[in-house]
Amino acid sequence: QLQASGGGLVQAGGSLRLSCRLSGRTFSAYGMGWFRQAPGKEREFVAGISWGGDIQYYSDSVKGRSTISRDNVQATVYLQMNSLKPEDTAVYYCAVDRNERGAYVQRVERQYDYWGQGTLVTVSS
Repeated sequence: QLQASGGGLVQAGGSLRLSCRLSGRTFSAYGMGWFRQAPGKEREFVAGISWGGDIQYYSDSVKGRSTISRDNVQATVYLQMNSLKPEDTAVYYCAVDRNERGAYVQRVERQYDYWGQGTLVTVSS
């Protein structure tokens, strides 16, 4: 089970930290990713982190404003988002890489096989 939390309403320029806790699978063996889906748009990749935590990858839209991290003891992945913009408004989903101890940070949906329920982030102008 993937349980995402931390979404909410924030003013432009503000910050939020999203969390996603995994149970039922060995968290430390899998890369994790965050995706988002804005109203009327397709779901898109936001950030990913390798199973060891040493590699992170960000979309151009959030690079420099967001940080993905993980705590393997807590089986939780985080997405710290700063300098939020109205265009960041979306439902944010966490997901688990289908590849155990994969060599890469995956950026496409089909490489993730387990998804959380999503948490809504709304940024007001």
